[in-house]
Amino acid sequence: MTQTAAHRSRTRARLQAKSRRRTPDTAARTAAKPKALKSARLEARISPELRATIQRAADLGGRKFTEFVTTALQDAAHRAIADAHVLRLSLADQELFARALITPPAPAPALERAFVRRRDLAAKA
Repeated sequence: MTQTAAHRSRTRARLQAKSRRRTPDTAARTAAKPKALKSARLEARISPELRATIQRAADLGGRKFTEFVTTALQDAAHRAIADAHVLRLSLADQELFARALITPPAPAPALERAFVRRRDLAAKA
């Protein structure tokens, strides 16, 4: 006896609805104990040529496609973050910066007053 596609679909829908039903007790337990996220899904549309190139690179490295892509993305993300923290100066700005470090300008009057106040507060403590 074979089931029709419609019958299988109705049965599947009934089972899914039953699994989604929650009592207030199970809802509270679920909310109190969040599941740890072990992985997240990443989707991207790429051309077949790019897919083939990435697959070839992964094969040459003896790695799976997903492993190769996630490692490459992680490396690129780390580089982008590191580049954002690097200060790039022109040659003239580098010279100005070095000169300011070697011979700093005299402190402004407001800075001198701030040092005096700090010294006075430290002495009272």
